[in-house]
Amino acid sequence: MDIIIQSLGFTAGKSLEDFVREKVEKLDKEAKIIRANVILYIGPKSTSEKYYCEIRLEIPGNDLFVKKSEDSFEKAIVSTADALQISLRKAKDKLIERQQGGLPHERNEFIDQQS
Repeated sequence: MDIIIQSLGFTAGKSLEDFVREKVEKLDKEAKIIRANVILYIGPKSTSEKYYCEIRLEIPGNDLFVKKSEDSFEKAIVSTADALQISLRKAKDKLIERQQGGLPHERNEFIDQQS
């Protein structure tokens, strides 16, 4: 998996980049991620949650994209990664349902009706 990290308007330190890589690599266990594009930037100073993290995961099928803001980059990265974890799980469940031919409760109702 390729991880591309862009920091807009500032230079991200090695420790911040390592933190991003650690969080994104944990997501790779859930799905076949081809590439992760991570963008970090500082928003308007008038808001308390001014540190933004955007992550786009390129996976087979539709890409996943999440954007979060927090009061530090680390918190923004963690909340973005958590949201992507949930999205990956939902996408995986949806794929399994499609492969099995519908929702499990629909199949059970069909079986009950035939009995």
